[in-house]
Amino acid sequence: MTVIRTPRLVLRRWREEDVEPLAAVNADPEVMRWIGDGSVRDVERTRAGVEEMEREWEAEGFGLFAVEVRATGELAGFAGLSVPRFLPEVMPAVEAGWRLGKRFWGRGLAGEAAAAVLRFGFLECGLDRVVSIVQVGNDASERLVRRLGMRCERETVDPSCGRPVRVHAITGTEYTEYGATR
Repeated sequence: MTVIRTPRLVLRRWREEDVEPLAAVNADPEVMRWIGDGSVRDVERTRAGVEEMEREWEAEGFGLFAVEVRATGELAGFAGLSVPRFLPEVMPAVEAGWRLGKRFWGRGLAGEAAAAVLRFGFLECGLDRVVSIVQVGNDASERLVRRLGMRCERETVDPSCGRPVRVHAITGTEYTEYGATR
């Protein structure tokens, strides 16, 4: 089972006891503002989402990790790789994504997790390109993808909710030149 340790985080597969803390993250309108149509998710939808994340691990050999704070063992949210089927025009693709609870914002944890995810994707999974899809207006995520060395490829609309998004990407070569040293 894949586990990634960073200085402050553990990225690991999902456990049953992660559902309630993730449901609390998903129930926060401020956290969910830039996810899909902005709707919050209850425990049942969160449980279904965790089950889907685990199915993707089995099918693809990668997925979204539970992100745990090393010092406390608390679940902060998730970060990882997924196939962005919701945006068919970018397929085939693998997306790096993340979602952390509001109380974990502003500490660089999303960047730490996202950098570990890119390293995993390129060095362990052998991917040749990774995208990140960010809703227009989500300035914090835009700054993070730029820090990761990603460049904006296009602006389009998420057909699942009608919101404008920017598709950012980095290749394995670009990662080796930029990201692997960060």
